[in-house]
Amino acid sequence: MRQDSGFTIIEILVVVVIIGIAAMMVVPMMSSAASMQIRSAANMIAADLEYAKSMAISRQKIYVVVFNASAESYQIEDPNGIISHPVKKGFQYVVNFSNDSRLDKVDITNVDFDTTSEIKFDYLGSPYNGNDTDLASGVITLQAGGTSITITVESVTGFISISG
Repeated sequence: MRQDSGFTIIEILVVVVIIGIAAMMVVPMMSSAASMQIRSAANMIAADLEYAKSMAISRQKIYVVVFNASAESYQIEDPNGIISHPVKKGFQYVVNFSNDSRLDKVDITNVDFDTTSEIKFDYLGSPYNGNDTDLASGVITLQAGGTSITITVESVTGFISISG
């Protein structure tokens, strides 16, 4: 009587099918994570721009949002420098996507406030570019996975919208 050791073709096929099913479940979860992250990041940036604008109006001084696309970060400043975060007591108002595991799939691919990377709001909430001239156009583009979202700041009014 001869005894062979090894796997049958049926056993190998069952393992391949199980791995295939597991892979099909993981891929949509990964893409939806990027989609969720980019939506959250866009909402966060829009809210922080609104916060800077409302602080400028209520405090009657200029507030600036400075973006650093290469570092995937931005910060909010007043004339004295980076402001304190209103929620995270004892921390400066700096947001870094690459250091936050909840947003680390998001890339800031483009920041253009009339060729500068900062936007200023005056005591009326009017937007200016980094050169202290009236903002003609303001756009921030985010990307995660295959998804891209654009945040636009309108000239004169400072109205902030998200598209994509």
